[in-house]
Amino acid sequence: MNIREMAEKREKEFFSPYAAFSQNSRGREREEKPCDIRPVYQRDRDRIMHSKAFRRLKQKTQVFLSPVGDHYRTRMMHTLEVAQTARTIAKALRLNDDLAEAIALGHDLGHTPFGHCGEYALNEIAPCGFAHYEQSVRIVELLEKGGEGLNLTWEVRDGIKNHRTTGNPSTLEGKIVRISDKVAYLNSDIDDAKRAKILTEEEIPKAYREVLGNTTRERLNTLIHDIIINSMDRNEIAMSPEISLVMKDLRMFMFEHVYDDPCTKKEEKKAIGLVQALYEYYIIHTDLLPQEYRSLMDKKGQPKERVVCDYIAGMTDSYATQKFTELFIPKFWQL
Repeated sequence: MNIREMAEKREKEFFSPYAAFSQNSRGREREEKPCDIRPVYQRDRDRIMHSKAFRRLKQKTQVFLSPVGDHYRTRMMHTLEVAQTARTIAKALRLNDDLAEAIALGHDLGHTPFGHCGEYALNEIAPCGFAHYEQSVRIVELLEKGGEGLNLTWEVRDGIKNHRTTGNPSTLEGKIVRISDKVAYLNSDIDDAKRAKILTEEEIPKAYREVLGNTTRERLNTLIHDIIINSMDRNEIAMSPEISLVMKDLRMFMFEHVYDDPCTKKEEKKAIGLVQALYEYYIIHTDLLPQEYRSLMDKKGQPKERVVCDYIAGMTDSYATQKFTELFIPKFWQL
């Protein structure tokens, strides 16, 4: 019996009957020889961690565009916080924490530069539309590894696709990531908004603080404990009605006072214009796309509108700004 088989045996002995067991995975689109060390979901987690798309998350906006300061969240930091929260909950419920972590690490791979306003920009201008969760799946199924994709298991791809609010993941581990995403971004966005002096702790309604807590640490502790307590030994991931309602109300409060705040939004029109200008340019000049993207059209028959979205969505904030400058900002003559 090799190391992987021993790990799979431990899953059978320890995991909840509601867990997604590695041995029972629906498998990959292309069959592969099993690893002798890692079960399938651990292997998927490692593939995502080593992908180019994952590395680019460190230079992509979470909420605040190009903030001055080292402690604001980037898309990568958010992803790691979701993964940590999801893993904590999965372990406590005796579910497959490798699967939860893999889904969490891959859930935002498809995000554009400049956060949700970049996503909005592409969705508005591209005839094919654009949604980051669909792009995340496209990355792992096609775009990584020179058009071969990462060949992840069905369960990981399902969790990535369905992490959005209206999604319905097929596994409890996927449902954990779906709720962990909200827990992570609400609390980190409060923390960043306080750092940006858009919000103070005292401005959060007292009714919310009395239920959830008065600090980021207290709120995380309350929410995570509530999920674990209400999901223990059940075939669902749930919160208590009271905590769920307060979390929903807090999310609405954040939209009103942070996400739609003029200070937060003031640079977004520029970012939208930048992304759409790049799209319009490359739709005309597809010959200037990198070779790997041209190959998607020439060898795989992908429509140019989708491939241009692929290229722009893969850009970091700084690279998108650099390309815009190269294409549209005149350069001074140098002697």
